[in-house]
Amino acid sequence: MTSDLLAPLDLAFWNIESDRHPMHLGALGVFAAHSPTAGAHAADLLAARAAAVPGLRMRIRDVWQPLAPLAFGSAAREPAPDFEPLDHVLLHAPTADFQAEAGRLMERPLERGRPPWEAHVLPGEDGVSFAVLFKFHHALADGLRALMLAAAIMDPMDLPEPRRRPAEQPRGLFPDVRKLPGLVRGTLSDVGRALDIGTSVARATLGVQSSPALTSEPTGTRRTAGVVIDLDDVHVVRKTVGGTVNDVLIAVVAGALRRWLDERGDGSEGVSPRALIPVSRRRPRTAQPQGNRLSGYLIRLPVDDPDPLGRLRAVRTAMDRNKDAGPNRGAGAVALLADHVPPLGHRLGGPVVGQAARLLFDILVTSVPLPSLGLKLGGCPLTEVYPFAPLARGQALAVAVSTYRGKVHYGLVADAEAVPDLDLLARSLTEEVRVLITACTP
Repeated sequence: MTSDLLAPLDLAFWNIESDRHPMHLGALGVFAAHSPTAGAHAADLLAARAAAVPGLRMRIRDVWQPLAPLAFGSAAREPAPDFEPLDHVLLHAPTADFQAEAGRLMERPLERGRPPWEAHVLPGEDGVSFAVLFKFHHALADGLRALMLAAAIMDPMDLPEPRRRPAEQPRGLFPDVRKLPGLVRGTLSDVGRALDIGTSVARATLGVQSSPALTSEPTGTRRTAGVVIDLDDVHVVRKTVGGTVNDVLIAVVAGALRRWLDERGDGSEGVSPRALIPVSRRRPRTAQPQGNRLSGYLIRLPVDDPDPLGRLRAVRTAMDRNKDAGPNRGAGAVALLADHVPPLGHRLGGPVVGQAARLLFDILVTSVPLPSLGLKLGGCPLTEVYPFAPLARGQALAVAVSTYRGKVHYGLVADAEAVPDLDLLARSLTEEVRVLITACTP
């Protein structure tokens, strides 16, 4: 493997990180253990298998080449010559609370001098289960890419071979002159798209009323929680009202936020926070490219609407409008503007961009796809999986969702000091599903 420069969005994630705002993704998988030593055996397997996965050997190194303006201030992804899997797979003492341990571990930034990922194996005190918390830096992988890397060190599955596109050439420091006419046309098109996105962002900030409960001064603390609901219940609502599974899952978040704000005394009247809904531009089962291939949609969550079906209809309408515009335009596509910023701008402007996140959206609600086939580690079946998203500066809460074997898993990450009652929000998600089912039942 050779080194290649980070794509602009990867570089943005690398440079906006701080000690109090680590930019890593997470996933907490819970496994049914066949013996009290299953966790220790799983840790040995993960370390042994990681050595054979090229993507897990990659570190990120700063690049300073003053004679190459296009690379000045950039960073490159390259193989780590001293990669040691045992440094990345850590076996912990038995615990009775996987989520409490996950929250503490999500606080800690990944070490930047080595491949930016970790796997923490948490044996259960009951001896009949163990958990693995995977952490991947967002500059290394988006959600789908992180899933592929984690799956590569699980037990082998009979999956279709990924479709392999022609290998991408390493990013050169200067453009190929033969491609200049096309580059000029593409640049003009990109400028128009950037103006559209900028205008949409300005419109999206008008008349927005969020809640102080969703914003916070950074404390660097983290708390996590997980919720499991039946996918069949989601389909009952979808078939009754229409829309997609994702529409229902987003509406559940809106209703849960309403109940949570009212119960904690903050109130939901007039509250319509902006939710950023990331959209993957990566083709399923495609091995390349590495890094992030993301855009997004921006919608206002109808937290202030007292009617559960009204909230769902509002979410569906907003998502349909976003889909009609496509993932390359609109306020949610603001991540694509990273392509128009030179590497040095990312390096110098990273802290400013991080601070600006609270101006663009109030809460992240993201979906991470999982294979329908059962995953195993050391012969132990994966029974639950909770995805975790990073928190942007000034934001107190992020929601990630995965569907796995007939169940929907919500993974909640919050600033522990700003949201000490995260369990109340978790219960509100469950209650909102019941409310929607009741509203759909004659």
